[in-house]
Amino acid sequence: MHLSSPRFDRARVLVIGDLMLDRYWHGGTSRISPEAPVPVVKVSQTDDRAGGAGNVALNLAALGASAALISVVGRDEAATVLEGQLRAAGVDTDLQVSMDKPTITKLRVMSRHQQLLRMDFEESFTAADSSEHLLKIKRQLDETDILVLSDYAKGSLGDPQALISAARQAGVPVLVDPKGVEFSRYRGATLLTPNLHEFEAVVGPCDSEQILIEKANNLMRELDLQALLVTRGEQGMTLLRPGAPELHLPARAREVFDVTGAGDTVIAVLSASIGAGYSLPESVGLANLAAGMVVGKLGTATVSGPELRQAVEGEQGVERGVVSLEQLQSALNEARRKGEKIVFTNGCFDIIHAGHVGYLASAREQGDRLIVAVNADESVSRLKGPSRPINPVERRMAVLAGLEAVDWVVSFDGDTPESLLRQVRPDVLVKGGDYTAEQVVGAPIVREYGGEVRVLQFVDDCSTTGIVERIVKQVDSQ
Repeated sequence: MHLSSPRFDRARVLVIGDLMLDRYWHGGTSRISPEAPVPVVKVSQTDDRAGGAGNVALNLAALGASAALISVVGRDEAATVLEGQLRAAGVDTDLQVSMDKPTITKLRVMSRHQQLLRMDFEESFTAADSSEHLLKIKRQLDETDILVLSDYAKGSLGDPQALISAARQAGVPVLVDPKGVEFSRYRGATLLTPNLHEFEAVVGPCDSEQILIEKANNLMRELDLQALLVTRGEQGMTLLRPGAPELHLPARAREVFDVTGAGDTVIAVLSASIGAGYSLPESVGLANLAAGMVVGKLGTATVSGPELRQAVEGEQGVERGVVSLEQLQSALNEARRKGEKIVFTNGCFDIIHAGHVGYLASAREQGDRLIVAVNADESVSRLKGPSRPINPVERRMAVLAGLEAVDWVVSFDGDTPESLLRQVRPDVLVKGGDYTAEQVVGAPIVREYGGEVRVLQFVDDCSTTGIVERIVKQVDSQ
């Protein structure tokens, strides 16, 4: 499957479910308590994180999607901590306060990256605690692409059927991370994402792939589901859809450090990808990749948009940096499919200086992706003289590729980049220096197909030739 990163900022996702505070106490252990045969932990660090539906919302925000959260909390310090964290991350929160029940809190005591003890502070919420949910989602459905139900069986969801029905009437897909054995609660949802244990608890043991597929198809018919995604731990995940062949994706984790919150990441990436316009199989592929990343982190964690993008580019073998023309064309096809604006600039870049860095940062601001085309060594010699380049093309490209503003670096053999421009066809051609737009090499080519030509200025008193001349003068004076 060919993976790519969608424009997550185009997705608007509404999450409803059980919000909880995951609280961690970290410390060293060096002795056993004289009071009981248990280790003594000297707490040196505390860490509070939003869990459950809150972790789904944080994952969405980290990806760059628009995330809103509806849930229930108590009237306590834990609720204040949660709301502060969520709002700080850009999550639009709408929390109903229970006057007689605490915010769900899970306290974990950690030592040397191992969990020694977990204490849960919770009471199940009732329908009265979530009585405002249906009215709240009806107000938001017109501005929502995907509705996510994050069920941890703590009572915050109230009546899922009413929520699903309202979303279906509004034409909004519903993705459910289920809990318990009463999957009939989710009848009519678009997609369910149970893990294998949860799935078998409902349909019975699945001793073979064929049995799993048969039982999944039966469950989808019974519950009027459009799809079912069974996450299977080290066996990866399997997507099943009525009338379509199953799609099995192997696990991507290189090292499993902590599976806490992995399901939250899966449904967050799924919903953000679908909301951004990707197909279900493409979205599952991204979710599988993200799950493999998050289990390598400690505790309730998220995967950011840049992290996922880098992983996707690594999967395709076309990472940011130095690329061949063929690799560049492949990357550009994907970028254009996502509607990204391509910026192109070129030069010798013999000695990278502050002027180059500032100029390239400004060039990157002209669009979404920046290509830097670099003159090959023979070309530099013809343009600058036999003593140049000072640095061979491989080194010049490597330095450019390390700059944050630069997406791709490619070399060309001619004295001008005109041939490359005809093949790449950037949206914007940028050149730095004291030119007019009409004097920029390649400007007629770009304008002919409707592109733009812009001239930016280098930082004053910065040029490779000037630097070389000053070095020569210093050497001669010694």
